[in-house]
Amino acid sequence: MDHVSLLLVDDEQAILHMLKTVLLKEQFLDIDTVTTGEAALKACSNKTYHCIVLDIMLPGRSGLEICPFLRQVTDAPILFLTAKTTDYDKLTGFAVGGDDYVVKPFNPLEVVARIKSLLNRYLPSKASSVQQNNQKYVKTSSRNAPQGIYNYGRFQVHELAGELRVEGKAVTCPALVFQLLLFFCKHPNRIFTKSELYERVWGSEAISDDNTVMVHIHRIRERIEADPSNPIFLVNVRGLGYKLVQTGSEVQT
Repeated sequence: MDHVSLLLVDDEQAILHMLKTVLLKEQFLDIDTVTTGEAALKACSNKTYHCIVLDIMLPGRSGLEICPFLRQVTDAPILFLTAKTTDYDKLTGFAVGGDDYVVKPFNPLEVVARIKSLLNRYLPSKASSVQQNNQKYVKTSSRNAPQGIYNYGRFQVHELAGELRVEGKAVTCPALVFQLLLFFCKHPNRIFTKSELYERVWGSEAISDDNTVMVHIHRIRERIEADPSNPIFLVNVRGLGYKLVQTGSEVQT
């Protein structure tokens, strides 16, 4: 794919060769490979990547250890490769800044599918189609300003700037976390199941995973809620799903 740069990080040359071969066949032409977390950090400091495939079990610092440092220099989606299958290990990957994961041994075509899904949410060229799909789903609340600023008092989401501000301060927000929050802002007070959220934000081609949605909701709450364990904005309606509460008292901008 033109103008898409990928970084593959794994200490097994056979895996790097297999993934690169399959990705080249899928027309991903700009692919870099490294074998350590330190090399990945250096690469991301010198070049802009649109997606990073990161093995957890690396020599030196593991993928989980290096991920927070990568997040300081790039907001590209990170797809973890892991031999660990417990929910705790997977949730740890999300907590340190990962966006998705694939469990080893894996089908390389699944990795390709997940990369495409992440890119669909990340690439600016895709943003307009995502917004159009969301508009078809339900009309944007008329209380929100046409400038694309969604004001909930404690926090504001600036769609065009791709910015979240909480109590007047800009807060860093990974691409998929921002997309999920923006989707909720466009559909206030409406309940969505986890599968609906995955389809609308991650895309119809994505492979549904309830844990992915739950972790991203938790990451939103960490940013917008005064007490994430007792949310008042992004709430769970037991047995039905999640909704972003708009009381009508928010300041229109």
